[in-house]
Amino acid sequence: MIKMAPDKQFKVFTIPLILLLLVLVYSFKGTYKKERKVKESSYKLIDDWPKLPANYKLGQVTGIDVDKDQHVLLFHRADRVWTTPFPAEFISSPTILELDGESGEILKSWGENSFIMPHGLTVDSENNIWVTDVALHQVFKFTHDGKLLLKVGEAGIAGNDSLHFDMPTDVAVCSDGSFYVSDGYGNSRVVKFSKNGNYLFEWGKKGEAPSEFNTPHAIDLDKKGNVYVADRENNRIQKFEPNGNFISEWKNTEAKQLYSLTIDKEKSKLFAIDYLFTSQEIKGSDILLFESHFKSNKRVGRSGGYTGHVCRYHDIAVDKKGNLYVGDILGNTIQKFSGKH
Repeated sequence: MIKMAPDKQFKVFTIPLILLLLVLVYSFKGTYKKERKVKESSYKLIDDWPKLPANYKLGQVTGIDVDKDQHVLLFHRADRVWTTPFPAEFISSPTILELDGESGEILKSWGENSFIMPHGLTVDSENNIWVTDVALHQVFKFTHDGKLLLKVGEAGIAGNDSLHFDMPTDVAVCSDGSFYVSDGYGNSRVVKFSKNGNYLFEWGKKGEAPSEFNTPHAIDLDKKGNVYVADRENNRIQKFEPNGNFISEWKNTEAKQLYSLTIDKEKSKLFAIDYLFTSQEIKGSDILLFESHFKSNKRVGRSGGYTGHVCRYHDIAVDKKGNLYVGDILGNTIQKFSGKH
């Protein structure tokens, strides 16, 4: 056995240990940078879209979707802003607009004297239009030209049972006409109804665990009927089976809130929007592009290639060409991003 002096032993073991630590630190630093690197999306903002009349005042665009003709439907608050308690008066001007997807010109407008605080909008496979009003605590189904077909919830009465909502936020409609409601600001649940509006089942409560929510803010379905929920204050997307069983989640680490999502069912792509702010500054929103199941590092907005103003995106929709539309409640406008990429 070979013996060494104490100072020789220290040098022999310490120098390799220091080198090993340096290698580990350098490797961890490189991995950390790689994980946080955000690839720039090739989606580009379309300038001068939409083309609204010079004197037209668009309010906060809170709901948006695309119909069969590739027209863009939007739900906006006109001259009203979010204040609590909510006012009792209906908005006197039209709150639902139909825009030409190419030109951005207004084709139709309706919904005056019908809503107090507009929120979500969904177009189903039959071209019906669904909207939620968080002040009325109701969900509405209309024909494409504005004829009321169905109303769920009691006007102005909040609740947490099969007949009431508490500030419902969005609707997702199944191929058979049944539908899910994300409910919402007051409740932390998802409720499913039959096509006639009869209560079927629900899941969720307030919390951070799987199947719990803190403001379920938007909802959509993939082509298999799985349910995706934008869990806004928990800053994540949760995925569920059609019966409500939890499958998985994706947690956003680049912002504070995750507002909404939409699914391109034909191309199996998921798009979402978030919002980042501090007590001193509004950083703005990103559009998140998922090429496969919850795998993405592509963004456009505050952290990707983008030349527009700082935005607070509230809802997002996609058309058949892959163009994206987002409603901005900070600048009170709607933006279109080219899907040619």
